[in-house]
Amino acid sequence: MKITIYQIDAFTEKLFGGNPAAVCPLDNWLSDEVMQNIANENNLAETAFYVPSGEEYLIRWFTPTVEVDLCGHATLAAAYVLFFLEKHTGQSITFSSPRSGKLVVSRKEDLLTLNFPSDSIANVETSLELTNAFDIMPVEILKGKTDYLYLFKNEEEIHRIKPTMDNIARLNARGVIITAPGNEVDFVSRFFAPQSGVNEDPVTGSAHTTLTPFWSQKLGKTELTAHQLSPRQGFLTCTFLNDRVEISGKARHYLTGEIFVD
Repeated sequence: MKITIYQIDAFTEKLFGGNPAAVCPLDNWLSDEVMQNIANENNLAETAFYVPSGEEYLIRWFTPTVEVDLCGHATLAAAYVLFFLEKHTGQSITFSSPRSGKLVVSRKEDLLTLNFPSDSIANVETSLELTNAFDIMPVEILKGKTDYLYLFKNEEEIHRIKPTMDNIARLNARGVIITAPGNEVDFVSRFFAPQSGVNEDPVTGSAHTTLTPFWSQKLGKTELTAHQLSPRQGFLTCTFLNDRVEISGKARHYLTGEIFVD
């Protein structure tokens, strides 16, 4: 059996930037084992699989080691594939996730906008287990549905911070978002998820479902600009809509190929 595979750099205007995701269009679901093996073989932060279902597309996401509840950059990549490579007609796509519900992606020329559920976050009590994750003490620590959120003083701390991956991996979470006010954007961030098979994710769309309501409240504004400070860099614009958030970015097509599965 041959399966088409695309690789898309998401949340970037240039090739070799943003976050690379693999996208595999399917007519019917493969077994969980086969999809996990494909994601492991791809060795990217995420591989997205989608199956048409009426006027929608069912979607699932896998890291090299686990299936995850939500992935922004791989959803953006899947939408790019449908809009620009698989000739989807119309200006919006509705994905349906068994773990995250309806996810709409709209297109305005080459800008794609995700509409995702907004995360709910709350402060947590600081502990040695939490602060041992990094070499700089955070201003405060919060927890969303799946991730911890650490607030630091400034962009310079986000650049130079040193994570301790073994300690992060022991935390009961999908991963840890670190953030601070930006020098040229509203906020900056990085994301670490060794417990999900991704030490540092280049650009994390789903983390911005947590970051957007947090910074919207902090800054008193609903339209926000964001920069993820990984080596590949990622640029996003975010809109807080109370129970939903919009996350916008561009993408580039890197690769088209075929997978041969027995």
